[in-house]
Amino acid sequence: MAGAESKSFSFLTDQQTMVRDVARKVATDAIAPTAAERDRTATWPHAELKALANLGFMGMLPPEQYGGSNAGFVAYCLALEQIAAADAGVGTIFHVHNVTAFTIALRGNEEQKQKYLPPMLRGEKIGAFLLTEPQAGSDTAAFRATARREGDHFILNGTKQFISNGSEAGTTIVLARTDPQAGKSGFTTFIVDPTSPGYNVARVEDKLGQRTAHVAQIQLDNLRVPAENVLGEVGAGYRIVMGGLSDGRIAIAAQAVGVAQAALDAAIRYANEREAYGKPIVELQAVSFHLAEMAAQVDVARQYYIHAARLLEAGASCAKEAAIAKLVASEMGEKVCSDALQIHGGYGYLKDFPVERYYRDVRVCKIYEGTSDIQKQIIARSLSA
Repeated sequence: MAGAESKSFSFLTDQQTMVRDVARKVATDAIAPTAAERDRTATWPHAELKALANLGFMGMLPPEQYGGSNAGFVAYCLALEQIAAADAGVGTIFHVHNVTAFTIALRGNEEQKQKYLPPMLRGEKIGAFLLTEPQAGSDTAAFRATARREGDHFILNGTKQFISNGSEAGTTIVLARTDPQAGKSGFTTFIVDPTSPGYNVARVEDKLGQRTAHVAQIQLDNLRVPAENVLGEVGAGYRIVMGGLSDGRIAIAAQAVGVAQAALDAAIRYANEREAYGKPIVELQAVSFHLAEMAAQVDVARQYYIHAARLLEAGASCAKEAAIAKLVASEMGEKVCSDALQIHGGYGYLKDFPVERYYRDVRVCKIYEGTSDIQKQIIARSLSA
């Protein structure tokens, strides 16, 4: 981070500071040096994920008894910010994996936790959450994937779309309808082994940004899942999914802040090195004012996501705050990355400099985990509550 340490990090606990600093070091040493090449080739980051796993980052939220670190949600978001600053795609893999593991830790029975969590938390099996479908993302009522009971198994059929880690996962959670007539109570979540017959990777998408993070369409074709793999209870799937939305939105805010901070740092370096009219362009008022605005926007977004994360960690209701954090950070991220590219001039448009990658990577933060318009709906509803 350019300049003095941001005061956004004031009042962190010693543990939170340590987690942030270790995450920053592994991101700088193991993830950032290979980010541009992975972006070019869309290569899955095997070595980089192993480096994270070796330091316990692939099991940050579950309890220690299963191999997790139980670091807390604030520390988790701080780590995600640092990882995303190096490579937002690795940040997405890290986030989806940790959320999947944490959902099993929260909702699974003891047998499920003992069976599935240890290899996930060691980074040996990557997690994925199969939620979105081709015709429905935020509109969960329109989901069509089904799960039909047949003896001691459920038979799953349907298509899941935009599934992060879906093509690389070792353990997944799938949301499907078990009772089409029961409305929100007709959904159930299942722990699914992707090596099972009927779990088919239809395609891996070719994306604008975050090319390190593989996103797949998954076809479920008569996939047999043991009844013992029901996560929670039959009919509790919708509540399980909705219960994790605030976590995801705050985490995406942290990710957007990380990318924006990287873009800001790149713009500051370039402005100090690039000369025009006989002096560094940072001395031009137009450029310095742009940098000042960018720094202010990043700091405000960081302060708010930390605030929201603290509320969630304390067990407080924070749906509105999570929506605000995501809306502010994702909109800010796109603008700051665009401004960083502008400060680079023509060079910002070239792959020789990282800002064009930051710009591509941050754009999806306004889309996944609920679009900006969805966040505005949530905030608006809270105003009349």
